[in-house]
Amino acid sequence: MSNSAVMTPPPEWDDDERMNVMFSDFKENRDVNTTDWDSKMDFWTALVISSCRDRGAVCVSVQELNQTFRRKEKSPLGLATVIQSMARCGKIQRESEFAANVDCGWLSWGVGLLLVKPLKWTFSTLLGSSQVSLQEPFVVIELVKEKAAQLLGVYRGSEFASRPILSFQELCALSSDVCADESTLCMALLQLQRDKQVMVALHEGEKIVKFCQAGQDRVSPVSDVDIGIYHLQRSEKLLGERVEKLGLEADKCTEEVRMLLRDGKKPQALRCLRGRKRLEKRADNLFGQLESIRGILDRVAQAHTDKMVIQSYQAGVAALRLSLKDVTVERAENLVDQIQELCDTQDEVNQTISSVGGADEDMDELEEELRSLLDESKLDSITTFPDVPTSGLRPSGEPSLPGSDLLSSLPAVPFSHVDISTEELEEELNQLTLTDSGIQQVKIASPGRRLEPAQ
Repeated sequence: MSNSAVMTPPPEWDDDERMNVMFSDFKENRDVNTTDWDSKMDFWTALVISSCRDRGAVCVSVQELNQTFRRKEKSPLGLATVIQSMARCGKIQRESEFAANVDCGWLSWGVGLLLVKPLKWTFSTLLGSSQVSLQEPFVVIELVKEKAAQLLGVYRGSEFASRPILSFQELCALSSDVCADESTLCMALLQLQRDKQVMVALHEGEKIVKFCQAGQDRVSPVSDVDIGIYHLQRSEKLLGERVEKLGLEADKCTEEVRMLLRDGKKPQALRCLRGRKRLEKRADNLFGQLESIRGILDRVAQAHTDKMVIQSYQAGVAALRLSLKDVTVERAENLVDQIQELCDTQDEVNQTISSVGGADEDMDELEEELRSLLDESKLDSITTFPDVPTSGLRPSGEPSLPGSDLLSSLPAVPFSHVDISTEELEEELNQLTLTDSGIQQVKIASPGRRLEPAQ
């Protein structure tokens, strides 16, 4: 492989058996073995694109591919078929066809760009010729789009980004790291012009390139204003270079004056000093002109900014006029009155609803307070029984019953409060009587019942 330095070989490149199959020619009929035919085509298609990317090229010919893919003194036999298949799929395009599809005077500024005469391409297309010439260049569409994007990025990231128009020579110097040669640059410019990002024109025999500025969707045609700005920028550049050159010559004269003074050659030093004064005066004049041109460029930039602001104002006024087309002061006042009336009505409705809800809440609070008062009155009416005597009780003059305990014969004293009034308790106590055998046992009824003597 002779050009291994400019192409990264695939992993199977050292496999002789595999490469023998790949270097063989394609079958005339793809239907004989569709899988092998497609696999072989995919291999060479990917390798053609990757090799061009490694070389930084966007155009390729069969002759170049034969040299690039040469292995063990052999070249692939089916590269012409690969090129034809890639052209049918739209992955590559003839250089002449690619340039002719762009709406520009490519013949006027693309001198030396095309290797194939347009007339030859026209006749071959009309006659339906499918043969591929070894020297005919083809443009790899994927790669030329990549180069176009890189070129646009380099321009917008450079010091020339504020200048819409550049000369072709300035652009060549600017894109030297992106485009390997002038042909690659021209292809990238054609792609940018197809994308409406660049306009290429000729002015006084010089090729100039106008780029789309930031914030614009597409580039505008080159106008007289653009040409005037371009001339001012060129004059600024030339005057700046001359001022710098005169400054260097004046510095040399100063060094020469010092050398002559050291050598004791005073007359020669005076003449050299006069020459330095003339150079400085000329540089001052040129610098004044340079400042005038810079002032004009600043005013042009300011005028451009003012124009954009005015256009923005006009667009805003038009939008505002459309927005207020059916709006008047009377209608606005009427709407405000209607809104106020509706708000007042809503407030009244809210007050009415809240008053109804408040009455319910008041009734609930009153009922709750009434229940609490009833509970307190019941607690106040509850009393406890008197203490039960612990000693035996008997009528006077009667001995106590042996073996009987009055306390054990009485029922258990309740520990809970009995819900009974004091009057009822006194009435029940008056009914209690003592017998000869002791105090009759009584039953304590449940709350609300009278106490009855035990039988």
